[in-house]
Amino acid sequence: MRPEISMSRHDDITSMGQMLDHAREAVQMAEGFSRTDLDSDRKLELSLTRLVEIVGEAAKRVSPNRRAALPQIPWKEIVGMRNRLTHGYDAVDLDILWNVIQDDLPPLIDQLQTILADK
Repeated sequence: MRPEISMSRHDDITSMGQMLDHAREAVQMAEGFSRTDLDSDRKLELSLTRLVEIVGEAAKRVSPNRRAALPQIPWKEIVGMRNRLTHGYDAVDLDILWNVIQDDLPPLIDQLQTILADK
């Protein structure tokens, strides 16, 4: 059995930086659009889906110790969203995707900015 390899502090910081960058990009990309635009703009839908998926993938790469030290970040939900988008790609609920971008990513961005400013 192979021992679990823990990520270094730098790798965790890099992954959280990627979370921040892609969350910002998703929020910025959605600006000027409405929820109904996702129904008619396939490029917008795919772009936003991918950006949220990357936020979750980067979160998944943050070490368990770092995640435990930052309970204010909803790690389980972020990674769960990534899993849903990746494995349930044929049944993405665009209402949920839109709500995540509008309601969940802005506070996540604020939290990550605060955390990363201290590093």
